[in-house]
Amino acid sequence: MTTEDIRSCFPQLERKVFGKPLVYLDNAATSLRPKSVIECWERSASQTTANLHRAVHQVAVEATEAYEAARKAVAEFINAAETEEVIFTSGATHAINLAAFSIGEAFLDEGDEIIVSETEHHSNLVPWQMVCRRKGAIMKRLPVDENGRLKIELLDSLIRSRTRLVCVAHVSNVLGLVNPIQEISQICHRHGVMLLVDGAQGIVHQKVDVQALGCDFYAFSGHKMYGAPGTGVLWGRRGLLEQMPPMFGGGEMIESVSWESSSWAPLPRKFEAGTQDISGTPCFVPAIKMLQEMPQNEEIKEFVYKALTAEPGIRLFGTTDDMSLKAPVFSISAEGAHHEDLALIMDKMGVALRSGQMCAEPLMDRFGVTGMLRASFAPYNTMQEAEYFLSSLRKAISMLR
Repeated sequence: MTTEDIRSCFPQLERKVFGKPLVYLDNAATSLRPKSVIECWERSASQTTANLHRAVHQVAVEATEAYEAARKAVAEFINAAETEEVIFTSGATHAINLAAFSIGEAFLDEGDEIIVSETEHHSNLVPWQMVCRRKGAIMKRLPVDENGRLKIELLDSLIRSRTRLVCVAHVSNVLGLVNPIQEISQICHRHGVMLLVDGAQGIVHQKVDVQALGCDFYAFSGHKMYGAPGTGVLWGRRGLLEQMPPMFGGGEMIESVSWESSSWAPLPRKFEAGTQDISGTPCFVPAIKMLQEMPQNEEIKEFVYKALTAEPGIRLFGTTDDMSLKAPVFSISAEGAHHEDLALIMDKMGVALRSGQMCAEPLMDRFGVTGMLRASFAPYNTMQEAEYFLSSLRKAISMLR
């Protein structure tokens, strides 16, 4: 697909903001939706609304088939060993919270340890703080260097006999750096430690093969990969998932219920209590197809990277000599200009950016800033938009100095 072919699939790119053509560069927060996903959701909502896995009538059968077809598509996309290892959630945040609760109940005792990287989104930090408080466990930090790279060389010494789990992002939502998951998994498994990966950005920018990565859990959202909001996935190894208790109780996650006790349904249903996202989840199928058909624009990524690193007065966070280890996610600070002021001015120019702490306050503290300005690109962004972003950024900075 050419860039124009891709852009024609995304209706929101046709709109204007403050009289300017929309330049949408907030893709790391949420991606836009293609027509195929919108049509899938509308078709499901208008034609096959019924509760899943329960009734025997035709509409319910069709709804269930569409839902389970999405599970099969996701399993194939990430190369899960079994379809039943794919747990549907409302997003990566839900997925990690589910994992944190259930891992805590199954595997954590007082005095056990969890290692979390310094680059993590709050969704892969706060749930572990909560489980550590509940279980009396200890959370330790895997730090980053000045360039934003994880200090993997410290991981061996951080892991001790009571370490049970390591949690890292596949790709940092702030730094845009790709972490060496295979190397981390080898270290973890050498010590008998589990590895959970936050794949909210990785699922978009990397070829994800959970078996090749060697991790034990992988979590991601549908809305960042051109799918429906309110959808997500927790993948886990069957042997671990079967040992873990469910986070929620209710309908369809049970095998049997009496006044005295309940037993759980087989995977994946024991983790999917209640009415699921009937219309949104089937959208994984067209979203995955769209993602597979869109080429990554390496030229734009390298152009923006070189421009930002060469621009006087701008600091780019997350640098590397190897561009294969950099996603098109650029977080910056500018001398004499507040990140939120820049975002507001550039919004008036039609450029949609993210400003603030990007749900990663400890990482902001690590780099000594109160927030950053982030531009994140998708395959539907053009070189002309990249050039316009840079010229608008220079103009906005000059207005504030």
